[in-house]
Amino acid sequence: MIRCREEDALMPIYQTAHYQVHADAVERVKAAVEDFVAYVKVNEPGTRLYAAWQEAGDPTRFVHLFIFEDEEAHEAHGKSDAVAAFEAVYQPVLVGGPVRFTDYGLVAGTM
Repeated sequence: MIRCREEDALMPIYQTAHYQVHADAVERVKAAVEDFVAYVKVNEPGTRLYAAWQEAGDPTRFVHLFIFEDEEAHEAHGKSDAVAAFEAVYQPVLVGGPVRFTDYGLVAGTM
């Protein structure tokens, strides 16, 4: 949880997830991503942004960008049934290791 000062409001959580899947699973994973992001949009008001990208030069690689309102929103997202359903699709077809989650702090932005 990031705070500017104890009395200030909580700061958003910025995170990415990088992963790669087997080539024969790309379309199945893309469909699961689309369903999952649609769920997040409707059901997770604390998720300010959820975007998923597919690498142009290697369609087996994906990056997701999340911006959560606060730690509570981050935890709610991680515990949702939708996350478990999405994981059930992509985890069996991962290559190159597990999903790499990275947390960031905002330096500057236009949002």
